[in-house]
Amino acid sequence: MQDSLFPKRILIAGASGMVGAHLLDICVQSKEIETIFILSRKPSANLHEKVKEIIVNDFLNYDNIIPMIKNIDVVFFCVGVYTGAVDRDTFRTITIDYPVALAKAVYTHSPASKFILLSGAGADRTEKSKVMFAKDKGIAENKLFEIYGNHFHSARPGYIYPVIKRKEPNFSYALFRMLYPIIKLLGKKYSITSLELAKAIFVIGMNEQEQTVFENDDLRGMVE
Repeated sequence: MQDSLFPKRILIAGASGMVGAHLLDICVQSKEIETIFILSRKPSANLHEKVKEIIVNDFLNYDNIIPMIKNIDVVFFCVGVYTGAVDRDTFRTITIDYPVALAKAVYTHSPASKFILLSGAGADRTEKSKVMFAKDKGIAENKLFEIYGNHFHSARPGYIYPVIKRKEPNFSYALFRMLYPIIKLLGKKYSITSLELAKAIFVIGMNEQEQTVFENDDLRGMVE
């Protein structure tokens, strides 16, 4: 692994999310990063001077922001949706079509860039899984690899423990939060904190990596 040697221009999709917000803070504090572009649906307040916000109305079309996505070094895609929170077609659009559309747009104008996807444990690249989450994550990974090749990297966390308390999206996540001390004892394969995950994704993006898929134990091992 070779450390980066110059200030980076990075783009974060999902900077307001559980993991993306930590990642944005880490990037702001990094001396290796010169400019941080974030994609947002509406303007944010109190942004750091490094941060350039791009308002996006359609996450499937980036034609109007092409001048701003030239010379990008790293893309961190941290947008996601919980299973059951939306209908089947919407889940597929967010999980597959959103990252693929962004990857195509950035790669066309920044072909030397890297693309880091926040995927999930169990992502099935055979695309045969009967589990919607696993199948769609696998399809997304395959499509992104077709675009970026070995400059695409997938982070596949298990249960993500939110270090900042939040209203859990459903009963299952509330239960997992209560059981986290036990889940953590099971080992590095099954859980990671939101902050640890953000730190690991940052390391993947900022350094040369031969490995393209990082499972939960890989991610934990990078930051412990």
